[in-house]
Amino acid sequence: MRRFPDGFVWGAATAAYQIEGAVAEDGRAPSIWDGFGPIRNGDTGDVACDHYHRYAEDVGHLADLGVGSYRFSVSWPRVLPDGKPERRGIDFYSRLVDLLLERGIAPAVTLYHWDLPRALQERGGWLNRDTAYRFAEYSAVVADALGDRVDTWITLNEPWCAAFLGYGSGEHAPGVRDAAFAAAHHLNLAHGLTAPLLPGSKGITLNPHVVWGPDEAAVRRADGIANGVFEGPLLGRGYPASVIADTAHLTDWSFVRDGDEALIAAPLDFLGVNYYSVTVVEPGGKGKPSWPGCEDLRFSSAPGERTDMGWSIVPHGLTELLLRLSRENPALPLVVTENGAAYPDPVNDDRRIAYLRSHLAAVLDALDAGADVRGYYVWSLLDNFEWAFGYDKRFGIIHVDYETQRRTWKNSAHWYRDVVAANALSTS
Repeated sequence: MRRFPDGFVWGAATAAYQIEGAVAEDGRAPSIWDGFGPIRNGDTGDVACDHYHRYAEDVGHLADLGVGSYRFSVSWPRVLPDGKPERRGIDFYSRLVDLLLERGIAPAVTLYHWDLPRALQERGGWLNRDTAYRFAEYSAVVADALGDRVDTWITLNEPWCAAFLGYGSGEHAPGVRDAAFAAAHHLNLAHGLTAPLLPGSKGITLNPHVVWGPDEAAVRRADGIANGVFEGPLLGRGYPASVIADTAHLTDWSFVRDGDEALIAAPLDFLGVNYYSVTVVEPGGKGKPSWPGCEDLRFSSAPGERTDMGWSIVPHGLTELLLRLSRENPALPLVVTENGAAYPDPVNDDRRIAYLRSHLAAVLDALDAGADVRGYYVWSLLDNFEWAFGYDKRFGIIHVDYETQRRTWKNSAHWYRDVVAANALSTS
């Protein structure tokens, strides 16, 4: 057995739009995902996992798993649907937090997991600087309601996806193209304005890319777009000069105002890290719409086995990532806030167990090499609405029958429960 440190936090993670349903109940207003398309099979999040009505059952599953923490997101359009607090939405999250605490599970609240209110998008969304200030107002409402019981706060989840998929390629809501850098900056600004308002331990969750390739210049350029745009200003280093130069043909960065970078660099108590695979680049391609500034690069996958998402399985990429982040930010603790795999297997999901085992071993390798990793959240507690893929892709360790909403533990849930109980990973 390889043991994790004493006090290591074990958790499971979800996101509001992916599981809650009840999109037109108790005063909730539409988000940018309501009515967005195309989504595979015409799926919507209207019902999803019906967690809004079944949250007590889901908390019971968390308790049975034995996890010490549950990472969930708050729905902005449920809590502040028209710019004014909606008591019914706030009360839902208050009941959820109370029940978690009753069962000995610490809530970890993500304030933004991509469900921007549609009304704000109609005023420009993340292309409008004012949205950052509206986010801070919304966050203050949530903190006021829950801050006496919630100690762990995450401002944004994967702002790279929100900016570069939502405002770059347009494959995610709101479906805007060719405006990713302005959106990225305003998301960064939203974090900077919000973090000082939060009680307790505060962080942000990024999806840092591990970029590989045979050409150093190509890797540097892709790494700047993937990581430098966020890690630079968020961690006090500002926007990299190389990124500004590499994107000069696309933007003059005039949306960055004097003082913005100082605001964005608000102190963090931890950095959340989401990891699933690696990115491979080399010169001589046609780029990807979600990677502006890399128009002449070819993107490919690492060789070997892949998950149902088509993502290469590269556990040692997680070790490499955690060690890089620790080396660059030695005083900043890390938390793996998402890691998991999509497979269609209903219950006998031994491939998911193999994936999780190998990635937990990678976390241990990083710990052994000196990385300060404080916790791990499996993605996801439940099968759920997987954004543009609808319900085709299943990440859950608990199977959801979307017709009946019946929850069934997969083999991976039983396996994860045993790892959590032992605080250790079997080597066999």
